[in-house]
Amino acid sequence: MIPATSIAEFVGAPRDGHQDRPWVMLNMVASVDGATSIGGESRELSGPHDRDVFHALRGIADVILAGAHTVRADRYGPMRPRDGVREARRARGQHPVAPIAVISRSLAFDWSSALFLEAEVPTILGAPADCPADILDAARRVARVIADRPGDVDVAQFLGRLRQMGHRGVLCEGGPRLIGELMAADLVDEIYLTISPLLVSGVSDRALVGPEFEPPRGLRLAGLLPIDDVVFLRYELVR
Repeated sequence: MIPATSIAEFVGAPRDGHQDRPWVMLNMVASVDGATSIGGESRELSGPHDRDVFHALRGIADVILAGAHTVRADRYGPMRPRDGVREARRARGQHPVAPIAVISRSLAFDWSSALFLEAEVPTILGAPADCPADILDAARRVARVIADRPGDVDVAQFLGRLRQMGHRGVLCEGGPRLIGELMAADLVDEIYLTISPLLVSGVSDRALVGPEFEPPRGLRLAGLLPIDDVVFLRYELVR
């Protein structure tokens, strides 16, 4: 592993390593003492360089995936590409804008929010098939809904449906429970971790939540980029 000298070099190019599901990248930020949010929001840990990496990763992803709590807490809107991103995506054969995909058990959303009404490509919702019919109907009026099974959303099945739709690379932005589900099901390929030069203390969620892995999952350092006081790390899962 050779340290990267720029964000473009650090992020690299999208990969397509699976036939049955997309390549899955995680993007996470944490303080030096492990906090993943301040005042309930992860954006308080981010600085300008972290936002550049954030936009670079979004620029190469076919789909941007998040859990419902993260979408509500961080007030998600649709992807709004920076200058030049549309052209670069078209040149790679991608749609110029990546849709946002959200996994939700309740579909408790404001259907008049920008995430739905201002999306250039429809937001994708993964939901249980036995959600109340009126809620599913409301969701389908403003989004593309994948509801394949009752009771819960199977993340592996959801990713398989995204692959069937032609999406080869997914960027997951959290939250911790969704990341934990993806990790537990062995559905993660790369982890991008920003170490923010802050000490937060207090109580904060970990980067992922779920049962303890036995044995712990191994990672290989695939990228390193220090900028000012921030350290960006890219890991690949060892299989």
